[in-house]
Amino acid sequence: MDNNTGIGEIAARISELRDICGYSPEEMAEYLEISTEKYLDYESAKVDFPVSTLYALAGKFGVDLTEILTGTSPKLTNCSLVRKGRGIAVDRYKGYDFESIAYKFIGHKIEPMIVTVTADTEFNPPATVTHGGQEFNFVLEGRIKVTFGKSEFLLNEGDCFYFDPEVPHAQSAVGGDARFLTVILL
Repeated sequence: MDNNTGIGEIAARISELRDICGYSPEEMAEYLEISTEKYLDYESAKVDFPVSTLYALAGKFGVDLTEILTGTSPKLTNCSLVRKGRGIAVDRYKGYDFESIAYKFIGHKIEPMIVTVTADTEFNPPATVTHGGQEFNFVLEGRIKVTFGKSEFLLNEGDCFYFDPEVPHAQSAVGGDARFLTVILL
């Protein structure tokens, strides 16, 4: 996987895009519905960006998420081939490793990623998140517990879960590391 996704590099690209677009930190904080202090913590790489925030920023700046993650624009307009293990690493949350697999395609309307969830999430569950769009999860290996609002669902290899991601949700591994395909409709 490409490792050009350090938090400092992403924060610098976001700061530059904000400057280019002519937005103040206060305007961005208001857009994201967070405090200016928290927004500035993101831009200074003091805290990591939630995936939902990265999507929102890409939309606000009118760029593809790939540009924020890598600093380069996608190049392909009618097809994209990403070989096994050659996606872009997107490390957003402790216990989760995301691999973006549509980053080469210009203007993609879905964001497919391979997600590896580590065994420690079973005992240290991640915080729930929300974001717009729609989401589809398909378990490739292992077992996943999906926390969805006040409900929990246990998914085994081959199971899938399609849902409204505006409902607070999180995924945890059960009984060891697990991998799933997530597809987010942007």
